[in-house]
Formats: sequence, structure tokens, C-alpha cells
Amino acid sequence: MLGHATFNDMVKHYSEQLDRTFFALSDPTRRAIIGNLAGRGECSVLELAEPFDLSLPAISKHIKLLENANLVKRRVEGRTHFLSLAPLPMEEATNWLTAYSRFWNMQLSRLEDFLKEEEEEQQQEIEEKN
Repeated sequence: MLGHATFNDMVKHYSEQLDRTFFALSDPTRRAIIGNLAGRGECSVLELAEPFDLSLPAISKHIKLLENANLVKRRVEGRTHFLSLAPLPMEEATNWLTAYSRFWNMQLSRLEDFLKEEEEEQQQEIEEKN
């Protein structure tokens, strides 16, 4: 029952950071902000807000949520605020998803093996009848 033990281990894994990460990524605007930072690297809040048809206060709320989720870091230079990605929370999310991916791939491989065996048995029964 290796699959059962693996699943139980994954259920036991709990992280408040992981909850904050997935909550922050549940919004398309915040995912777009993360994508823009990933593509551009560090940039100012104003540069980050440019492509969105949202007010600066609305963008600021999204950014604050991303900061609270530890997904972005802020650096202040004079009056300009620069943002960049913080990699550790995304690494944790990736590791969590990878573990589940391995689990489901293993389950699907077992299902595939079972279905092949069933098909072979049915084929043998048909051949025996003929």
C-alpha cells in the first residue's frame, strides 16, 4: 500500500505559507503581476501597474497581498518602490505540486496496468471460446 502511505504523508503536510501562496495566486491579476515580474525582473510599482486597466490603489492592494504572501519583495529608493519576486514560496508550491504529480502519475500507471491486464484476459477468453 505504498500509494496509500504516500497520500497520507501528503495530507499531513500543512503549511500556512503554502495556503497564502495559493490564495495569492488564485486571482488572475495577481498571477499576471507575478508573470510580469518574472519576465521583467525588478521594476517599480508604476511600471508594474502600466499594463493593467486598474487604479493605482487597486494594484497596490494586489501587491500588498502578494507581499503578505511573501511572493514579492519591496525595495524603496527615494520615493520609488521597486518590486521583485521572492522565490522560496514558489519553490514550496512547486515541490508540493510535484509530490502530488508523482502520486497521481503512479496511480494512473497502476490503472493503466490494470486495464491492460483486463484487456489481455478478455482477449484470452475470446480466443479460448473460438
